[in-house]
Amino acid sequence: QVQLVESGGGLVPAGGSLRLSCAASGGIFSGNNMGWFRQAPGLERDFVAAIDWSANTRNYADSVKGRFTISRDNAKNTVYLQMNSLKPEDTAVYYCAVDKDRFYSSFLYRGPQQYDYWGQGTQVTVSS
Repeated sequence: QVQLVESGGGLVPAGGSLRLSCAASGGIFSGNNMGWFRQAPGLERDFVAAIDWSANTRNYADSVKGRFTISRDNAKNTVYLQMNSLKPEDTAVYYCAVDKDRFYSSFLYRGPQQYDYWGQGTQVTVSS
C-alpha cells in the first residue's frame, strides 16, 4: 500500500525558512514524478512544485520561484521542499503527491488531478 508522510511544517516569522520532507513507502517512488501542493482555508489546492524521477527536471509555481527548491533522494524514498524567504501568503497545509501512472518520464503535471496518492499534509504558518 502506497503511503506518503509529510513532516517539517510549523510556525515561522516572515522571512524565515522551513524544510518539508515527504517519505514514501509501498513500492512507488524512484521511477515516479513527485509534486508539492498547498491549500489555504477556503481555497483550492494549488500547485507549488514538481520534480521528475531523475531530479533533472523541476517546475515551480510563479509565486514560489526563486524562494522554494524541490529535491529528492531516491535512496531514502524522500522528496523535500526547501522554503526560504517565507511570506504570510505561504500559509497553508502542504501536501506531497505521486504521479503513479508515468514511469521514468520528465513530463511534469501541475494539475492535482494528475496525481494519484497524497500525504496527510503538514501545516505551515508564516506570521507577519
